[in-house]
Amino acid sequence: MIFGRLDNFDLERASLPEAVLEGLRFLSETDLASVPAGRFDIDGDRIFANVQDGLTRAKDENRPESHRRYLDIQYVVSGAETIGFAPLAKAGPVTEDLAETSDLLFYDVMNDEMPLVLSEGSYAVFYPWDVHRPGCAVSNPGEKVRKVVVKIRL
Repeated sequence: MIFGRLDNFDLERASLPEAVLEGLRFLSETDLASVPAGRFDIDGDRIFANVQDGLTRAKDENRPESHRRYLDIQYVVSGAETIGFAPLAKAGPVTEDLAETSDLLFYDVMNDEMPLVLSEGSYAVFYPWDVHRPGCAVSNPGEKVRKVVVKIRL
């Protein structure tokens, strides 16, 4: 897992993998506050972004998840959310396997979960060896958040 802020992009770029840099360039060069929600192809199915408008939920209403073929860059455009994360080895058994259709595995248990607050302008990179629980409330469920999830095939 990597945590950063887009306003530090010039400082952080030397330490980031090229694939992550491609996703962060899209985030830094796009007016994400005004684009419509939906999918944006950056490089076909190799790199694409999903712009999402939603409401945060209580932690117990969101399931931990992981991916096999893609890493996620989760970026908050406006609002804030908490994302729980842990090493994949700390996840319990897979409870729903959607890996073939949408590269998504769900779990009921994530031991040693650490909370990470993403506020406006911050991002986190989750690799297939990270399990994460996005969309959780920072304080009160139901707060608006606009976020972008950049998917990068490994």
